[in-house]
Amino acid sequence: MADGYHHGNLRAAVLERAARVIEEKGPYGFSLRSLATDLGVSHTAPRHHFGDRQGVLNALATEGFAELAERLRASAGDGGGFLESGVAYVGFAEDRPAHFTVMFEPSLLDLDDAELVAARRSAFAELRSGVRSLGEEVTDEPAAMVAGWSIVHGIATLALTGNLDRSGARDLFEGADLSTITRRSAGLLFGPSGPPEPEG
Repeated sequence: MADGYHHGNLRAAVLERAARVIEEKGPYGFSLRSLATDLGVSHTAPRHHFGDRQGVLNALATEGFAELAERLRASAGDGGGFLESGVAYVGFAEDRPAHFTVMFEPSLLDLDDAELVAARRSAFAELRSGVRSLGEEVTDEPAAMVAGWSIVHGIATLALTGNLDRSGARDLFEGADLSTITRRSAGLLFGPSGPPEPEG
């Protein structure tokens, strides 16, 4: 049993193991029973914390949105503008691929779960705050948020699915890491620290 559970927080151990399995096999690659077997606990032990398989996925998504909100908040606190928030978003996806996958797959989740709803709203509130940092040049805040989010979410998804590599697009950046690719690509829309300077 490679990931035998010995002591401590079973809830955290189940989430950690589930995330690892999702990275390797996708979100349908585990059951509560298989997680319990991997961790060396009774088959009913995880049910005490999560109820069912969807409960594990909800908890992963909630954990993911909470961490994403923290990263976006930290980026803003460090003086980063909307572009750096986008870099933080892609960095989160790169560091937490299982969470990212589950967070944005509605068919896996109970979308009415109160904790999940609150965590999602918190993350998107931070995204919206990032748009406000662009200043008065942005005349359509909702459109700017969706445009920025679409770019960084797309980059993250292309990277996680391997399509950035298989298409040869990553090669065009001559070995640049994903943060640099994000800054250069999203920077076409918002510039290094904000929207492009008006001409003239």
